[in-house]
Amino acid sequence: MKRLLAALLVLMMLAAVAGCAKETTPPPETTPPPAEPTPTPVEIVPQEITLWHSMSDDAGVLMEKFVKEFNEGIGAEKKITVTSIFQGAYADSTTKMRTVLQTEQYDQLPDVMQIDATGIVDYQTSGRAFTVDDALAADPSYDINELVNAPLKAWNYGNVQLGMPFSSSTTVMFYNKTLLDAAGITAAPTTFAEMITAAAALPKKTADGANLVAYAQIPNTPTLANWIGQLPGSGADSSYVVDNRNGRDGTATKLVCDTEGTLLRFLTEWKKMLDAGAVINSGTGLSDMFYAGQLVFYTTSTSNLSTILTSVDNRFEVGCAYYPRIDATAKFGATVSGSAMFMFNKDDAGKAAAAWEFVKYLASPEVQAEFSTGTGYFPICKGAYETDAYKAHVAEFPQFAVGVQQVDETSPDMMGVTVGPSRDFYLEIQNIVTAMAEGDLTPEETVTEMTTVLNGLLEQYNKANS
Repeated sequence: MKRLLAALLVLMMLAAVAGCAKETTPPPETTPPPAEPTPTPVEIVPQEITLWHSMSDDAGVLMEKFVKEFNEGIGAEKKITVTSIFQGAYADSTTKMRTVLQTEQYDQLPDVMQIDATGIVDYQTSGRAFTVDDALAADPSYDINELVNAPLKAWNYGNVQLGMPFSSSTTVMFYNKTLLDAAGITAAPTTFAEMITAAAALPKKTADGANLVAYAQIPNTPTLANWIGQLPGSGADSSYVVDNRNGRDGTATKLVCDTEGTLLRFLTEWKKMLDAGAVINSGTGLSDMFYAGQLVFYTTSTSNLSTILTSVDNRFEVGCAYYPRIDATAKFGATVSGSAMFMFNKDDAGKAAAAWEFVKYLASPEVQAEFSTGTGYFPICKGAYETDAYKAHVAEFPQFAVGVQQVDETSPDMMGVTVGPSRDFYLEIQNIVTAMAEGDLTPEETVTEMTTVLNGLLEQYNKANS
């Protein structure tokens, strides 16, 4: 028995020793996990980009101010420097762009360019477009819904947002309210018939003995888009001058206002105004005539408002009304015009990103509010309307609000005309309407002549640029 207890005691001691030995044995060596790679810092390369613009006078001064402030602020933070170059009128700038594209000297393209309707076809078919949609794909955090829909839509072609609206305007009617009050006319006319009535009630001479003109205009591409667009169309709330929704859904190939009867309807009412002496067929020197009190009704862009108020200098009260209608059955409205900022793909992602930063800056509430109050263009972003500066300016000069209100009431289907031979198209419309005004053509014959000439221009251009 004692031998058994002794054996058990020995076994227990051995087990205890074995247990202690197990607890103190170091764990087997294992391979440590690989260390996290050190992130490679993103190299911020300074970017120098070029802007071509067509802003002159007060708008030009503001443009240079915006470029300077960008370079000293956001640009300095992001190492972006913008060099601005004034390229003359939009048509001149477009000609320079076209030359660069035709000679394939793509390195001579600007990074950002201010373009109006005269250059949109060249940009769209350049093969070098870096569109707003392209920029948004790389910068999804930017909220495009903060922009006003009408000016944004003005630069959308085939459901592609080509450019960022910048200087947006519409056409309204300024008038000499002092003269109207003296003639007992209590409200600005809204239709061609009311223009005839008002013209008959106005004096024939100014107080200085100069001839008083009620209204002056030579219809052209934009004015046709406005007046024909005020009429209901086939399949749309607005009718169009050319097919493919005035060239928005595809290349314009022919007139549609001739076969739909809208062109004849306009010309018939316009001829009545001419015959009544309510309008003269003239398009030169109209601003100076208005400033001097020799022109009563003056239809022009809202962008001219600051200049008009300064030039009139309180010699008479300047009224502002909606763009007149063909007749009482037509809708109020006028197309959104002006320009937008377009970016180019120059095979340099860094420059494209820098261009987008600058374009976003120009669309910001602060810039748009200052640009609007200093010119007459209306802001393209919603936030600008909430700034104290914009609210105070409109309170002092209520004429600034008229264009914005008109845009709100304009049918979203109304579009400006986009055609390849834009300049020739514009001039031929003026030439043919002038022939009617001088008695060489009836309204019906004018329609026939326009159909032949304008369709010929479109066919010739499209064949040459197929």
